[in-house]
Amino acid sequence: MALPLITDPFFYAVAIPAVLLLGISKSGFGSGFGSLAVPMMAMAVTVPQAAAILMPVLLVMDLLGISAFRRDFDKKLLKFLLPWALVGTVVGTLLFKVLDSSTVAGIVGIFTLLFLAQRLVFPPKPDSAPPPKWLGAILTATAGFTSFIAHAGGPPINAYLIPLKLKPLVFAATMSYLFFFINLSKWVPYAWLGLLDMRNFATSLVLLPLAPIGVWIGVRIAKRINPDLFYKLLYTGMFLTGCKLVWDGFK
Repeated sequence: MALPLITDPFFYAVAIPAVLLLGISKSGFGSGFGSLAVPMMAMAVTVPQAAAILMPVLLVMDLLGISAFRRDFDKKLLKFLLPWALVGTVVGTLLFKVLDSSTVAGIVGIFTLLFLAQRLVFPPKPDSAPPPKWLGAILTATAGFTSFIAHAGGPPINAYLIPLKLKPLVFAATMSYLFFFINLSKWVPYAWLGLLDMRNFATSLVLLPLAPIGVWIGVRIAKRINPDLFYKLLYTGMFLTGCKLVWDGFK
């Protein structure tokens, strides 16, 4: 008996590039672009279904990402970020059925664009102090929350990590480990909310071969890219993500 997977060609037309972008984002290089995955897939299915379909794909990507960067992440920074991110996933679990996902997307998009505008109007100086830890806690918890709702945790955490001026490899590795634990923490709540059904799982299996391709592309770029270009591309990804999320939230 065949598994009851999604057969709509339009779904795969948007899901295939979305999964590749998500894989590239696991290198840290395209972390802004990765948040476009669910909004892209939501053109064919609902946001909760898109998020559920991506869960097994994310698990494979996360395992590949942490394997590639196992020696490069910032342990002290990760130790600070992780508890706050998990607070965000708990809040996401409790509010998942109360909040409209498009509203959450719109709010995340607005704050993403405001962050970019602030960086453009008031560019940081070389001797600028890093952001305060209380702000990091808020942004990381927000990342955990938006990641739970729509796998869109990149923009909030970028707003905290980018001003820290980490080396591209350290940035990529730390993001890989952080989102590995965030995504791992979603499995039980997603099952409790009834999102992990056989149709979504079967569709995930079809998309799964794309996971290592996207991660491979991203890792190769992250290990070779110039730091200035790295952050310019991050800003570009965040801008496109912000515009897309605002559009989805208020259209």
